[in-house]
Amino acid sequence: MRVVHNSLHEQVADTLRQEIFGGTLAPGSFVDEVALCERLEISRTPLREALKVLTAEGLVRHEPRRGCFVNEVTERDLDEIFPVIALLEGRCAHEAALRASDADLVALETLHDKLQKAARHKRIVDYYDTNYAIHEAIITLADNRWLAQVIGDLRKILKLARLQQLHAPGRLEQSLSEHMAVFAALKARDAEGAEAAMRTHLTRQREALRELARQQSRRLA
Repeated sequence: MRVVHNSLHEQVADTLRQEIFGGTLAPGSFVDEVALCERLEISRTPLREALKVLTAEGLVRHEPRRGCFVNEVTERDLDEIFPVIALLEGRCAHEAALRASDADLVALETLHDKLQKAARHKRIVDYYDTNYAIHEAIITLADNRWLAQVIGDLRKILKLARLQQLHAPGRLEQSLSEHMAVFAALKARDAEGAEAAMRTHLTRQREALRELARQQSRRLA
């Protein structure tokens, strides 16, 4: 695999980012710079610049005299991140309720129809994809680049954890109900209601993940 063209370190960073998210570079694993340079056919300079980018994003960490390692997301990290992202995405819902046009709401309704269909047929992958599209649409409608930037950074960290909260008992139906509550508030132009509903949605995601962790601990006991 050869990385070419301009902004080489950005392309290398994107390649490594995808390998981290895809599991090729596993959480906690050592980033072997020599092996990566050989595999990507690049020099150390663009690789180290790329690693600086990923370190700033929180995807890797640098340990003096040891090198770089892929970060791992702990339960404490999740406890600290979810309240923050709930506040941020709640604010996006608030601003989206004030700014969404009738056409925007029609587009959102189409997405929510797809979400309901995926939930009804228990198609988890389709549900995740549509869920993501809805969150992205609301962030876009908020039209606040600072919110979008910080949420994007936090989402990268959460992606490291490979979260599967929809596998918690009853979570799929609960998630759908929460999404419909957010959408109802958006349609009503109820900014405060949309914000509260989105914060509840994100908070309950964390609760579902805790329940999954408890179930796993019981199975391993």
